[in-house]
Amino acid sequence: MALSMRKEELKYTYGDYLHWPEGERWEIIEGVAYDMSPAPTYKHQFIAGEIYRQLANYLLGKPCIPFIAPCDVVLPEEGEDEEDIETVVQPDIVVICDRNKIANHGRVCVGAPDMVIEILSPSTAKIDTTIKKALYERAGVRELWIVYPDKKMVIVYLRNESKKYNLPKRYDSKDTPNVHILPGLRIDMSLVFADYGIEADTE
Repeated sequence: MALSMRKEELKYTYGDYLHWPEGERWEIIEGVAYDMSPAPTYKHQFIAGEIYRQLANYLLGKPCIPFIAPCDVVLPEEGEDEEDIETVVQPDIVVICDRNKIANHGRVCVGAPDMVIEILSPSTAKIDTTIKKALYERAGVRELWIVYPDKKMVIVYLRNESKKYNLPKRYDSKDTPNVHILPGLRIDMSLVFADYGIEADTE
């Protein structure tokens, strides 16, 4: 998703975010707002949809729940009131196993999801692989997948006992990587990267 900064010199909170016009899509990372328009490309949507389909089929009737964007994830610092939270993101896909994080908030997850999947385009690669990766590690996301559509590749990070991500593992379209937070589930990357006749993201 394309991200551009709103107003670098200002700090924003989740309280501000709630009053912005409907139909606009933003993320706030440590008080800095990023515009998420325009909409993702078809290739991006095909990839997100196929990963979500495999997750949702496996999780049917199980405690964990998968969500696909747009889905607000607010990541509070210790002691922050909800409206003062300075980080709210919209990952492409999340898996949430602690339903208390969503039970009282409808469309919002408060706290780290168990798994986050981000699907890159050229305009998002730097922020997703640096700022947001560090954010997810610090917040406690146990498993992070970063998908590179043009390279037909996914990089998987797992959080260890030291609360840091292990060295990443790389998988391509021939692989069926395990979802480590969901024992028994493997994602068929040949379906994720199937040729739909649509070019990879070019924003």
